[in-house]
Amino acid sequence: MKTLANFIQDEQTKAIEKHGAFFAFGQKQFNEKAKNGVEYVSISAGLICPKSAAASLVSDLEQIHEKGINQDLETNGKKAIIRRELFNHEIFITWDFADTMAALDGYGISESEVRAVFDEIRATENIDDYC
Repeated sequence: MKTLANFIQDEQTKAIEKHGAFFAFGQKQFNEKAKNGVEYVSISAGLICPKSAAASLVSDLEQIHEKGINQDLETNGKKAIIRRELFNHEIFITWDFADTMAALDGYGISESEVRAVFDEIRATENIDDYC
């Protein structure tokens, strides 16, 4: 099953390159990639971008993310996405819905929908197989 990352990765890479941004996780990496005379800002998680392109890059990344969510929903459907995220966040070990709900932010999926899929899995599958 494709995940959100699969749907957005190529487009994100194109947007990052288009705006002259790059990832750097230390001064050495920054120095290797930075261009002289360009003022840079940190967007997040090591993403560095020319200050003049930062707002445009963030806007592009937000649009790519939204498009990816729509592709994920069209391709996989709500129920399969909920199931994927429940297992990805080890719900049958932690019994904590917070990480699953955070992963589904932007999908328009309610906690009651997540709990319904959770309850269905518990009722129809041997969850000990997943622990």
